[in-house]
Amino acid sequence: MSDSADSDADRRTAARTAVEQCLELESDESCVVVTDDKREPIGEVLYEVASEITDDATIVRYPPGEQHGAEPPAPVAAALAGADAFLAPTTKSLSHTRARSDATDEGARGATLPGITEEVFLTGLDADYDRIREECERMVDRVSGADEVRVTTDRGTDITFALGDRDWFDDTGDVSEPGAFSNLPAGEVFISPESAEGTYVVDGTMRPHGLLEEGQELEFVVEDGLVTEISDDEIRRQVEEAAEEVGDAAYNLAELGIGTNVGVTDLVGSVLLDEKAAGTVHIAIGDNAGIGGETEAPLHLDGIVRDPTVFVDGEEIELPTPSEQ
Repeated sequence: MSDSADSDADRRTAARTAVEQCLELESDESCVVVTDDKREPIGEVLYEVASEITDDATIVRYPPGEQHGAEPPAPVAAALAGADAFLAPTTKSLSHTRARSDATDEGARGATLPGITEEVFLTGLDADYDRIREECERMVDRVSGADEVRVTTDRGTDITFALGDRDWFDDTGDVSEPGAFSNLPAGEVFISPESAEGTYVVDGTMRPHGLLEEGQELEFVVEDGLVTEISDDEIRRQVEEAAEEVGDAAYNLAELGIGTNVGVTDLVGSVLLDEKAAGTVHIAIGDNAGIGGETEAPLHLDGIVRDPTVFVDGEEIELPTPSEQ
């Protein structure tokens, strides 16, 4: 078999994991694949596999959005809302958009694959999702009901999150029930804190840089739930541009996430995959209205923090550790 044929077979295997295992798509259901001009090959293989299961499969393509968390065109939002199930491999994330949350609120189920590359598609969907689900459940049990979480690292992170009455969510990859939503690849537990105070230092992966070089660090100072200092010029510029549209909402400390995918043994430079890596946390700026918060902003910027120590109501907790599957 040629390398091309091997690659095609691998793509179909990954697509079947998404459509059959994660979505559990049925023959009497409608399914829409939302993609864009840069992610069309992945969109097409997902559409192909879905079409083999149901006659009511559709693919919708549009130009890549300008920013992660930016709303898609109205016809895309309508397609999401009108389907029983959806998959969205796109360049810019639809996860934290009203279009996605409105669709799932109405009972559609599905997964976004923001910034997906072929490497991440093939490796990230070759995973033991039963094990991922177990790690998510264990972590949710540990953090649910907590008042605060503190994260520290040897590189200068020391930030405390006030959780209030916000709910924790888990991203297990199981989107078989109406209204269910996940990222793919999956594997995280996350919350939108009510407030936060302190400093966090990203030393893993963050857009637009990708995987940071050894010794490269991005520092963020947070006061009363807002990011007040950003050490990196490019990221600061993104946030400032969003602030011209929405004011302080662009500086909102939006998310705390804990990676639970034990199959991710190395960071690869993709936020989509790296934020799931067991033994890491990720912290995001901007929109959180789609994950239990109250702030709407046209961006959602995740930064991955390596080797954190996590305290829940003052007690250190054990994080999942990467292991070969």
